[in-house]
Amino acid sequence: MGDRANVIVVRENGTHEVYRTGWAVGIDLDLLEGPTPVLAMLPGLRQDGWWLDDTMAQGGILLDLGRKVLLFFAWEGPSTELRHRATMFELIRAAWPGWEVRWLYDGSAELREYVGLDPECVRRRDSDPSLAPLLAPDDEDLAGSDPGGVVITVSTDRCHVASDVFDHPVREGAALLNRLADAPGHGGCHVHVNSGIHLDPERRHLGWWSLYSSPQAYRVPELWPGWRVEF
Repeated sequence: MGDRANVIVVRENGTHEVYRTGWAVGIDLDLLEGPTPVLAMLPGLRQDGWWLDDTMAQGGILLDLGRKVLLFFAWEGPSTELRHRATMFELIRAAWPGWEVRWLYDGSAELREYVGLDPECVRRRDSDPSLAPLLAPDDEDLAGSDPGGVVITVSTDRCHVASDVFDHPVREGAALLNRLADAPGHGGCHVHVNSGIHLDPERRHLGWWSLYSSPQAYRVPELWPGWRVEF
């Protein structure tokens, strides 16, 4: 089934084991029980050598038992939501006393780097981004109490909102500017978005952010040649 995640356990002697689960959505909630229950869930899920790639891994966890380091990422769940993120991290750290807890923005590639493996093995450089629709102010996707979305501001006078169920629009590169030329405008953003972009075409400056993991997050500057990119 979908919602796949890798769980990596690094033993005290430095060796690591790879597990695969089908519970990527809400994987951060499982961390609230602490290390012992998480380890107890793993028997029977062993998948050594089977690493999910950029497009398949919707979440991931690494437990370094010797160094007491917990790394994790997700595409969905409370830790990716503006309203809940700070509280989730506070609760997870309370459940893992003495552990260093870190969020990964680049997903499976960062898990592999941590254990000394080549991150390129899980890159999907040949995959085109899934274009996020640009939403009108009255779009039904923005209805409801907490619709989410991606806020995109251009210079000081333009605001747009995109759907957040597709790839982060920053992955489109400079072609995004062409799409924005005819995009519905918003007077401002009044929803609890979980990611955003600010574009200054005159200065060729791009700032972007995301609460959820985004494949190849640190390689976005390659998609915007000639621009100064800040993450």
